[in-house]
Amino acid sequence: MRRYVRVTLLGGFAAILPLALVILVFRWIIGLIERYLRPIVDLFNTDSELLLFVIYVILVAAIVISFFFIGVIIETRIGRFFTSALEKKYLMKIPGYKIARETVMQFFGKQKSFFSEVVLVDLFNAGTLMTGFITDDQGEMITVFVPTGPNPTSGNIYHVQKEKVYKTKAAVDHGMRTIISCGAGSSGIFKDMDSPDLDIK
Repeated sequence: MRRYVRVTLLGGFAAILPLALVILVFRWIIGLIERYLRPIVDLFNTDSELLLFVIYVILVAAIVISFFFIGVIIETRIGRFFTSALEKKYLMKIPGYKIARETVMQFFGKQKSFFSEVVLVDLFNAGTLMTGFITDDQGEMITVFVPTGPNPTSGNIYHVQKEKVYKTKAAVDHGMRTIISCGAGSSGIFKDMDSPDLDIK
């Protein structure tokens, strides 16, 4: 009975947790919007909750529309020219801007990931394979980033001999998911590769 209650309780918690996280994220976004738009809303000096809600909706809509028009302008030839000139002359000199820009571009799929492909590496010639990502290929030597699970942003960089790197056909995002899930789903990485004893091309 105790085991049944424990399993049921954990099952209910696991079912509710995703919805609770979504609600928390929405509450955080709404709080953020209210915090930054409150000074503008206070200028209207009204106690009507309905009017306050309408003002917030109008302001958010105005921000979204402004983002749209900025995107339209940037996509033009003149807009790209001025954006590029502004970045080179001013923005790239701001510490951290380049890293932040590359991260955002990768998030929205506008820049190719610096991870070219998913590989398995036998770093210490012990038959123990580690999941990694190729970051540079020098021919006989291949540079591989081996992340630590479940946090893929930390890890180690290795310069490995070509014969110790086993290439796979797995997509980079799939490889990243296996790191985050501490190896769950790794069968997809092994599915399209030959035995490590063979010369894998």
